[in-house]
Amino acid sequence: MAVVLMAALLVLYLVLVTQLAVRLFLVDNGIAKVIGIALMVLPLLGLWALIAELVFGIRSERLVRLLDASGGLPVDALPKRTSGRPERGAADAEFPKYRAEVEADPESWKAWFRLGLAYDASGDRRRARQSIRRAISLERSA
Repeated sequence: MAVVLMAALLVLYLVLVTQLAVRLFLVDNGIAKVIGIALMVLPLLGLWALIAELVFGIRSERLVRLLDASGGLPVDALPKRTSGRPERGAADAEFPKYRAEVEADPESWKAWFRLGLAYDASGDRRRARQSIRRAISLERSA
């Protein structure tokens, strides 16, 4: 539900920025036209980012369901901080197991997805997303 609300708010923002850009472009002033053109780029970038994030979320959720159905989803038994995030030391201790799994079978989307979950638990969101993207790509090509 939160995703739908945030997406709706972003779309509303993009519509308002687009309207402002068109108004500025229609003003008989060179600087206003340049600002209007520049503002037209922002909604396009925002729309692209929104679509890319939604597609990533949908595809990664699909892999979670597939992995869970096959019994390959790791059990979340790591101790948690008060924020609900796993304790970094415990997550880092389990990380080599998932890295070794990918090294043993680099074409396994399941191994890459579990590595992405391990990166996320260790707090490395950038590498988590890269690993999950790799898993999505491998699963789609299979």
